Amino acid sequence: VQLQASGGGLTHAGDSLRLSCAASARPFNTYTIGWFRQAPGKEREFVAACKQSGTCTYYADSVKGRFTISRDNAKNTVYLQMNNVRPEDTAVYYCAADNRIIASAIRYAYQYDYWGQGTLVTVSS
Repeated sequence: VQLQASGGGLTHAGDSLRLSCAASARPFNTYTIGWFRQAPGKEREFVAACKQSGTCTYYADSVKGRFTISRDNAKNTVYLQMNNVRPEDTAVYYCAADNRIIASAIRYAYQYDYWGQGTLVTVSS
């Protein structure tokens, strides 16, 4: 399974940005897709995830109400819409996939077997 994250860049606080994660996983709708991020000097942390079922309601508290994750199974792509970004959202954002994750484990990076290369998001104040 190959994952390609894109859409990162330099933006300003309060702006919006949309990240995309294109996956080669087949069939795509059998994979849970998660977004994680890692800021300089910090551990990788969970951001949001969509289950295979299409349930996309898993969010970190720090992004809830500002970020929206969605998936388009016809395009084998998962999106992360980032609104009202903050300087503390600055990080490398990674998408990850796995087809065996249960809902209670969806926030744990070690549960995902497949990872993309990451896309850098920089938010200036």
